[in-house]
This record gives sequence, C-alpha cells and structure tokens, in this order.
Amino acid sequence: MSAADTTTPVKVPPPRQAPPPPADELPRASLASGGTAVPWLLLAPCLLILALVMGYPLARLVTLSFQRFGQSQLWGFQPAEPVGFDNFAKVLGDGEFWTVVVRTIVFAAGAVVFTMVIGMAIALLLQRVSGWLKVLINIVLVAGWGMPVIVATTVFKWLFDSDYGVFNALLSKLPGVEMIGHNWFASGPEGLAVIMLLVVWGAVPFVVITLSAGLTQVPKELEEAACLDGASSWGVFRYVTLPVLKPIIVMLTTLSVIWDMGVFPQVFVMRNGHPEPEFQVLNTYSYDRAFVVNDYAQGSAIALVTVLLLLGVVAVYMRQMLKIGEVE
Repeated sequence: MSAADTTTPVKVPPPRQAPPPPADELPRASLASGGTAVPWLLLAPCLLILALVMGYPLARLVTLSFQRFGQSQLWGFQPAEPVGFDNFAKVLGDGEFWTVVVRTIVFAAGAVVFTMVIGMAIALLLQRVSGWLKVLINIVLVAGWGMPVIVATTVFKWLFDSDYGVFNALLSKLPGVEMIGHNWFASGPEGLAVIMLLVVWGAVPFVVITLSAGLTQVPKELEEAACLDGASSWGVFRYVTLPVLKPIIVMLTTLSVIWDMGVFPQVFVMRNGHPEPEFQVLNTYSYDRAFVVNDYAQGSAIALVTVLLLLGVVAVYMRQMLKIGEVE
C-alpha cells in the first residue's frame, strides 16, 4: 500500500461569498419610484371623494362671494355679474354682522369652557369609581352622544317649555321660587343659555371618553412620588396630570371651538326655523341672508368669512401642537 493511499485527503473550503450590500446602499431609483407611487395610489380614491364632496362646494362658495347672485340669477333671468369685493365690503361694514360675530364668539367660548370643565371633572371621577359603575356611565355617555341632534333639541324644548317644562316645575319646588309660565326664550341671553346647555350636553360625552383614555397614560409612579413629596391633590393634577394631558386638551379645545362656532341645527330647530335677531349666530345669519333675504352672494361672503375665522383657530392649534412636539 502506497503513501498516497493512506493519506487522508484534505477538504478545500468553498470560496467565501461577499455579504449582500446593506439596505441603504441598494439602488434608490427603484425604491423611490415604487415607494412614492404606492401611497398616492392608495390615497387617490379618498382624495377624489374629498375633491368632489368638499372641493366643488368650496370653490362655488368662493365664486358666489365675488358675484351679484340673487333670485334672478338663480332662475336664469339674469347672468351673474362679478362685483369684486363689494359683498365683503357690505358684510364687513354692517354693524349687525359684527354683533353676530361677537355673539358667536361669546357663545362658543362659554360652550367650550363648560364642556372642557365638566368633561374633565367627570373623567377624573370615573377614575375613582368601581368597574361596573364606570361601564354603566360609559354606556350612558355613548347613548347620549349617539342621540341625533334633532331629537335632543326636541327634548330640550320640552324640558324648558314655559307651561309644561320639567325644568320650570323643578325650580318652582324651591322655597320662594315661582317659575311656572316662565318663557326662557323671551330674551336672547336666556334662550342662548338654554341652547348652550344643549350644545354642552351633546359634546361632554366625547370629551369624557377621550380624556378618560388619556388619563390611563398618566404614570401612576409620578402621582405617587408627588404625593410622597407632599403635593396636594390639586398639585398632583396641575404638575403631573395636566402636562401629560396637554396634547389631548389642546386637540379637544380646538375641535370644540370649531364645532361650537359652527352651531346651526340647535339654534335653527329650537327657534322653529326662524331665529330672531337676538338668537342669530354666524351660520344661521349666513343661512338667513342666503335663503330668506335671497341674497346668495352675501350669504356666501358671510360663510367664507366664517371659514377664514375657523382657519385661524386651526392655525393656532397647529402652532400649539408644533410647540408640544418640540418640547417632547
């Protein structure tokens, strides 16, 4: 037997392959082409629907606000005439318009303050009740939130009726108080207070549910540490709870301002479709100018001014959210 037959053959290892390049070194042309097109394709149906449902009405609103457009133009007897900024000059030069603006701002501010205060109080109380009671209260809140506005307005009209209203009957049971026959809508401030109560009642459930979800994100360790350091309940709420809830509070406040500035069905239905001058807010005032006075151009101008006011609120909201993002 030769030496070649007894020697163990040596295995040669296979050639080492180069590792694949990292993801950031891959050709970016394919990623850019596919990664940019896919999101836009997915968003295309939604953008198309928004353009049809919101884009055309908004464009038509802007067009009408710069024209003379009344009943004659509506029925085609006369063509619409461009008038430039004349409609805005008439609106902004009308003292009644500024009265309505101030009334709307005061109404919205009061409704937002009461909504946020009551909603925060209920959300904090829900953290201290038993599980079954919390579930029951949440069911009641969702049921109230889901009630149609027309139904809720009809119920409130019955509650505050001058002759058969439950609220007047309950107040009359207090010593020295006689409210039977009292008409809450005889004056603008009292009637708007009732409508504000209706708006707050409809908005509180959403605020409570949202704040309750936010309160679950407050670290219990921070609250316990603050209590051990001698902080009172108000101190814990102010320095621990509020900073955590600030983004949610800013969002809810902004949404509430937008919703309450745009109140229409509550006022319209509560006043049987004909709001008196002392009950007019911006939306009902725009509707009145357009469909009662039949000056569609001036009604469009008022609606466009309302949109610009709400865009100012949205700008403040975006600025606050950017500040919060920079701090975090």
